[in-house]
Amino acid sequence: MRIAETFTSLQGEGVLAGTPSFFVRTSGCNLRCAWCDTPYASWRPEGARVSVDELVGRAVAAHCRHVVVTGGEPLLQREIGTLTRALANGGHHITIETAGTLAPAFTCDLLSVSPKTANSDPVGAWATRHRARRTALAPLRLLLARHPEHQLKFVVRGEDDMAEILALVASLQVERERVLLMPEGRTAVEVAAHAPAVAALCLAHGFRFSPRLHMDLFAGRRGA
Repeated sequence: MRIAETFTSLQGEGVLAGTPSFFVRTSGCNLRCAWCDTPYASWRPEGARVSVDELVGRAVAAHCRHVVVTGGEPLLQREIGTLTRALANGGHHITIETAGTLAPAFTCDLLSVSPKTANSDPVGAWATRHRARRTALAPLRLLLARHPEHQLKFVVRGEDDMAEILALVASLQVERERVLLMPEGRTAVEVAAHAPAVAALCLAHGFRFSPRLHMDLFAGRRGA
């Protein structure tokens, strides 16, 4: 698998925020979000090939029950099913973090989907491909049906994002307690600036608020 980095940290987002976890960050993405905070795994993918056995060994050595497979887009990796089965066989709790644009077979305990909305659209040559991929919902519907333990995390700037989010949640028929809104930002300062408005939107619409602890605690740096 092409891996940008592996590290041990606290889960920064979602229902398991604050949980000590071992992270496997794959490299490569089929989207190009304008606000991407891991360009080294997306816009400018880095990393080396690492075997599944080596990754499982690193997870064991980390002494963390929780393993988060993230990216980039981890579902691009052909070995994703092999990796997740091996981790599950070792007794790990597995979270898969994905944009939901692909639906290969894999094992997980928590499917963490971050569907992309119009606020992610880049300018330039990637704009059309990005928009077409993020709006094609067939893969996401398959993923949600296969993995009933799921959460949807939306990056939100403000009220202008809500019409699209509400329409998508209704179309997917996802329970509102499984939907989390998190403030957009590539720095802790930017996240904090959007946080009060996003918290108010959660209260108004019955969604959950997700912190972004990796920004607050570690400034979003690599390996943290």
